Amino acid sequence: MDNHSRAQSPSQLSASSSKYHHPYFTPAEVKYLSEKQRGKLTETQEEKARQSACGFLEALGARIGFPRKTTATAQNLYHRFHLFFPRKDFNYHDVALAALYVSTKMHDTLKKPRELLAVSYAVRFPDLAAKSKHPGGEVDLDTMDPQVVEHDRQRLLAVERLILETICFNFTSRMAFPYVIKVGRALKATKKLTQFAWRLAVDCYRTLLPIQYPPHTLALGSIYVAALLSSFEQPIPPAEQGFLAPHELASYLRKHDQWENQFQSQVEDLEVIAHTIIDLLAATQNPSANTSPSTPSSPSPHLSMRNQFDKQQNLSQPVTSPYNSDQLIRLKISMRETEHPPRQRQPLGNADPSALYGGDDVNLLGRNEGTVRFLFGPPGVVTSV
Repeated sequence: MDNHSRAQSPSQLSASSSKYHHPYFTPAEVKYLSEKQRGKLTETQEEKARQSACGFLEALGARIGFPRKTTATAQNLYHRFHLFFPRKDFNYHDVALAALYVSTKMHDTLKKPRELLAVSYAVRFPDLAAKSKHPGGEVDLDTMDPQVVEHDRQRLLAVERLILETICFNFTSRMAFPYVIKVGRALKATKKLTQFAWRLAVDCYRTLLPIQYPPHTLALGSIYVAALLSSFEQPIPPAEQGFLAPHELASYLRKHDQWENQFQSQVEDLEVIAHTIIDLLAATQNPSANTSPSTPSSPSPHLSMRNQFDKQQNLSQPVTSPYNSDQLIRLKISMRETEHPPRQRQPLGNADPSALYGGDDVNLLGRNEGTVRFLFGPPGVVTSV
């Protein structure tokens, strides 16, 4: 065997490798990775699957009484998972459940896999839930085939491992919601507009925005969209002393100004966030679309589980806006007339994640071959030892 053949032998390849955590991806990277994992699905079918998974997570969170951060992080983990794994190979229920399980660990709201499965069966199979005597409506697992339950539990744990590897076991999670309050106060937004922005920030996690932008930019974008929706083709409200009116705030944020340095964000990014949220809201106007953004409040700890769920159902209403789809389209056209050219974003680190995960690299995820170092940052930011 010559030296060239010896160099190409798999047995001679390094048994160790490094995986780098990428907290955010550029829109170009997200588009590339999404198209690769979409397979034969159309963009519309992919979006429907994404919204079905997000709706499933919303229902689970409402049933169990998870805080908003747990549900939102699970949605974010679900989106990230399918940047690296084909949709055709996984049922969205399995991935969503595993994402929720990981999220409960990240936010110290831990539930056992069997507890999550019991609630998921109730959401997926209402007939079984109707026969349940449990006060929370969960399905009694003792009444089900134990082999089916164990199979589902093992599948949940298998997908959990893949999700942990896609985040390189980095349990750091920063949410947009606290920033909405802080940024809204700094911008002198009214309480009503800040509440509206908070609900829109919830809807951000139904999209791919959280894997493209940091939470403070999402919060600022939510405030910008709230100001646009509250002022476009609307009468100017009475002035409130010490606060900016929605049209004043929208006008301020649509231009380059000192706020960009103050909040470390760019107006071009806010425009991308605005279009994405408005597109999501427009989709809810279509009765055939399974995309109904909702923002259920955290349940009271003093209510029974069944009463908590009933309260969630009453409060889980879509974001209210006085616009139909035609008005939202007119808003998008109006924004296009004054918006800025897209900002060129460089990938984090020295390499493009599309290249890092573009070949056989992603196939190593979930395997026990060789030694893998999971690093908490992208190349150039952290150094492999």
